[in-house]
Order: sequence, then structure tokens, then C-alpha cells
Amino acid sequence: MEWTVNNAFKTYKAVACGVDMDHPKSMMDLALIQNVDPVDIGLGSSEKGTTVVPTKRKKTMTSVYLKFFETAPDGKSRRCKFCGQSYSIATATGNLGRHLSNRHPGYDKSGDSVTSSAPQPITVVRKAQQQGKQQMDYDHLNWLLVKWLILASLPPSTLEEKWLANSFKFLNPSIQLWPGERYKVKIREVFRSMQEDVMATLEKVSSKVSIILDFWSSYEQIFYMSVTCQWIDENWSFQQVLLDICQIPYPCGGSEIYHSLDKVLKMYNIESRVLSCTHDNSQNAIHACHTLKEELDGQKLGMFYYIPCAARTLNLIIEDGLRTTKPVISKVREFVLELNSSAKMSEDFIQLTAAYQEGCWKFPLETSARWSGNYQMLDIVCKAGKSMDGVMRKYEDTIAGRMALSPAEKNAVSIVHKYLEPFYKTTNNICTNKLLTIGLVLFFMDHISEMIILCRDSRHSSDWLKNAAEDMATKSRSYTTQVGNIFIFMTAILDPRIKCELIPESLSSGNYLEEARTLFIRNYSSRHFSSMTSGYGAQEIEDGGGVSFAEEIARKKRRVSLSNATDELTQYLSEPPAPIPTDVLEWWKVNCTRYPRLSVMARDFLAVQPTSVAPEDLFCSKGDEIYKQRFCMPHDSTQAILCIRSWMQGGIKLKCKSDEIDYERLMEMAGATIAENTAGLDKKQR
Repeated sequence: MEWTVNNAFKTYKAVACGVDMDHPKSMMDLALIQNVDPVDIGLGSSEKGTTVVPTKRKKTMTSVYLKFFETAPDGKSRRCKFCGQSYSIATATGNLGRHLSNRHPGYDKSGDSVTSSAPQPITVVRKAQQQGKQQMDYDHLNWLLVKWLILASLPPSTLEEKWLANSFKFLNPSIQLWPGERYKVKIREVFRSMQEDVMATLEKVSSKVSIILDFWSSYEQIFYMSVTCQWIDENWSFQQVLLDICQIPYPCGGSEIYHSLDKVLKMYNIESRVLSCTHDNSQNAIHACHTLKEELDGQKLGMFYYIPCAARTLNLIIEDGLRTTKPVISKVREFVLELNSSAKMSEDFIQLTAAYQEGCWKFPLETSARWSGNYQMLDIVCKAGKSMDGVMRKYEDTIAGRMALSPAEKNAVSIVHKYLEPFYKTTNNICTNKLLTIGLVLFFMDHISEMIILCRDSRHSSDWLKNAAEDMATKSRSYTTQVGNIFIFMTAILDPRIKCELIPESLSSGNYLEEARTLFIRNYSSRHFSSMTSGYGAQEIEDGGGVSFAEEIARKKRRVSLSNATDELTQYLSEPPAPIPTDVLEWWKVNCTRYPRLSVMARDFLAVQPTSVAPEDLFCSKGDEIYKQRFCMPHDSTQAILCIRSWMQGGIKLKCKSDEIDYERLMEMAGATIAENTAGLDKKQR
């Protein structure tokens, strides 16, 4: 059975009741467990109410009461299905109704009864011989609740809400939810167990790895950092896993970020294998990465570079472009919110767009304040302007006065819409690309820079747009300066779609190609092919310190190896680039035998990410949901809940200690329980 958050509570309810959810009639039949000692369980509302006087019912409604009583085999008495109290068969149904209202408030979920002023105890009976089986079943329910909390990114305190516990008790008084503290303990145990699996996975990685850093603050004003690791495996598949979510201690500066990051790398034992770190462009993150580079360089652990986030840079550039039209966009967004909230108004808009041939618009329209939502506001004005005006005229009394756009505002929107269209197409490509490489991002960013310069230098551009373009150009130049180094050049040309032909001019103008050859020979010509390069160890000769005959042979072999390595890079770059739609990893998987040394380098470098956050999380409305989840998560749950959720989404099985929690099996057992109880109810009714 497929698990989704949307059907989670329905499944819990079905397991709790032991009934088939597809049969409405059976939802009113609660399981009765017989012949045991009574146990009192307090079930009541967390709010005080007034004592209930039962509502009088018509004679035709008496069957509603009888549904909650079972007739004894001798036919002389009825017994309450909730508490087992017996009444004579001749007892008036009104007395039965008073029993239900006083002892089991809310029994019919119809709103006819009101909770009494004080919680009334409910007597629950259990079969002694089934106690072990029931406890096992309720543990299954609790584990399903654990998964629900994780997938929905909810803290364990959610299950401490009294109304929720009362709801389960109402469905089946025998239900035993874990105490709130036990949920926390179990989730922490799951976190530690799954973290061990992540560690075991990273131990098997043979290539270099890269990391990305992301930062945010919660509603408690606690500053967090997530550390994510990515690499390309032996089958040329891109792999990514969240390593940890760390609380950055006050004052949350570069030093604190560095120490937290260093602790994570050492915990996973990957500090000697980290090739790069992509940060969020903040000064504190840059300082932390610089400190880490100094530390790794001092230990001579190999290459390490840190690079800025291209997506955040592009987002800031776009914000400058939208600056002048932000007030107009706010007015349009208010209009769109009205459309989304009114079925009549949205229907009028759809009819008008069809009449004016202004495109097909799917409701609800996106209203996010992120880039995708802002561009849609511009789109509506430019592509459905007549329909927008028509709706405003029809609802003039309610919306037209405050939302109507002036001709000058419409003209400004039209100019900005046309100017930013290439930016929108670029972000769409970035968001939908299967593997976003450094080379491809540089290709797009170079195009963006050209568009900005054309606008800034055009004599047809208005002054306000030229000013915006100048600010955009400043941010673009800053990014270009930060990525102008040999590491970025080497990473870019290893993308077979880019090579040297599509590299930005700022990188191709330097002496980076010769430096790239040196970098390749120094790090990849011999380290991965020791059988060809180690030869025999150098042996000093006593008379004059000359080299042995064996060492001379070894040196010749090394020179041949270096020549072959250089030829690999030369041959690779001499071939024309692959088409842009090419799957980069598939290309290298096919051609790795042609370039045995260069492909090893490609596995390391192509894992480097050009963004510190998934582009769709930054540019699209999806980011709003992620922000809400992170912002609202309390401190004692943030690390465990968010890490476990990420690991599960990445395919790691949820486990506690050494035991894997087989949720598919739990769902099968839940289905079997429903079927068994439904069959019992049908047999009893017959």
C-alpha cells in the first residue's frame, strides 16, 4: 500500500476502529472486547463545558441509540458497547440516550450532544489472553504515527494534543498512544540508527566528494546550518545525502560555522576527501570556507576550493530588475488572490480570456512572492490585460478602485516583462535540468550578463531601467570575479557540452588551459594508476648517489604515463562539444574507456554543485513550504525530524537500532486487521 501524508490519518482511524473505511455503515460500529476486568480511562475535552440535557429525538431516530448497544444472547438485556453496562431489554430508548450523553459525550459525532462539565471515566474491558497481541498492534499504530510526524515535518509534541488523544480513544477506548517523551526517544533512536547507515555508505565511496551549505533561522531565533554531501558513484549516477543539521552557536559568525562544519566532516571521516564547498554567498560562510581551506592545505590533504551560489546571485540580480515594478506587482497579486478566492470571479476571468483569445489559465494561479510568482503577475498584465480589465469593470464596486492599473504602470510592466523574459527562461532551464553542472551554469550566467549589458548600453532604454541594469551588472561582475579560477575552469571544461568552445570569455582569456593540464597531470596521471607509475623504488647508489638501472626504467615509464595523460586531455578537447540536451553522466559512462584517467577526474569534478540550494526551492513556490517547515520546527526536533525525512526521501530505510521498520508490512497487517474485523461484524449482523 502506498504511503502518503494525505491518507495517514485515515489509516490510523481504520486501524484504531478495526473497520473497513470503504463501508460508511461500519464506521459507526466500534469493536467490543468482552469478559475482562474493567479499567477506567478518563476521556474528556480539554475545555470546560456545561452539563448536557439530551436532545429529544423522534421515534424514528431511536435506532441511532441502539447502534451503540448489543443485545444479550438471552434477549433480555442490552449492553453498552463502550463500557459494558447492561440495561433491561424493556429500558426506554430515552434512558439509553441519556446514558450515552452522560457517560460517552460526543458518541455520535453529530453535534447533538455536548461535552459535560467534567470528564467522565469510561470503563474499558480487555481480553486477558489477547493483551500481548493488542499491545503489538498498538505499537504498530504508534510506529505509523512516527512516520506521519516525519513525513509531515511535525514535532512529536503534536501527539500530545488532548483532542487528538481523545479522538483515538473515541474510535477505540483500548488504544494506547505512547507518552510524548517516548515518541521523542524513538525518533532520536531512529536518527542515530539511520545516521550510522549514512556513515557506512560514505565509507564505500571511492571518489572525491563535494559539500553544500545552507542556512536559516527558526521562530526561536536559532541559527541552523545544513551540510549536504554529493558524489558520482562507479555507475555514473549522481548521489546526494544530507549529513547533518547543526545549530550554530552565538554569535553565529564565520568561526562558529567553521567549527560546526569541521566537526561534521570529522564525524563522517571525509575531511581528506572533500574537493569543494558551495556556500550561500554570505560573508560568514565565505570566512568559514576560507578557514577550512587553510586548515586542509596545511595538512596537505589535497585540493579544496569553495565557490559561490549561482542561484542566489541570479535571484539578487532579478530582484534589482523587478525593483521599479514591485508596487505594481503587489496590486496585481491582490487581484489574483481575489480571483483565486472567488469561484464566480475566476469563471468570469476564464470566459473573458477565451473570448479575447488571451491564453488558457489554470486555477488557482500562483501568487508566491518568489520569482516564479512575480513573473506570473507580469504575465497576466501583458498576456491577459483585457480580461483583467473586464473583471475589474464588472466588480468595480469591490476591487477596481484599489487594483486598477494606470497606463504608465501597464507600460512599465510591459517593459520589465520583455526585459526579464530571458531570465525567466534561464531559471526554468536551471530548475528542470537533470544534473546542473558548473559549466552549464556559467553558460547561462554569461548569457544573462550579455542581456544586462545590452539593456544598460542601449539608447532606447529608459533611465530607470538603465539604473536597474547597472546594479544588476555589478552583481554579475562580482560573481564572475569569484568564479574566475583554475578550479572552475577545469570543472567547466569537463562538461562535454561546454568544453572550451562555450566557456565564458572571462575564463578563456587567461592561461587556464595550460594550468589545467598541469593540474590534471599532477593529480590524476599516476595517483589512480599506481601499477604504471610506481615502478621500483628509487635506490641510492653509494658511489656518488646515482640512480639504479631499475629506477631509470621506472622514470621512462613515468614519462610515457604523463604523455598519455596529456594526450587524453588534448584528444578530449579536440572533439566538438556534445549537444546541450546530452546526459552528461551517460556520456562519460560510455566514453570512460576512451579516457580512463580523465574520467576519474570527471567523476570528482562534475559532482561539484554550482548552487547551495535546489534552484526550484529558491525560485518557485515550493520554497515557501520548505521555509514554513524549517521556521516552525522547535529546536528539540529540528535535527532528527528533518534529517530522517531527507534520508527517507533519498531511499534509506527507516530503522530503529538494528531493526528495520517495515512499513509496507505494517500496512499489510493493518489491512488484514480491517478485513478480519469487518468479517466479524458481518457475521455478527447475520
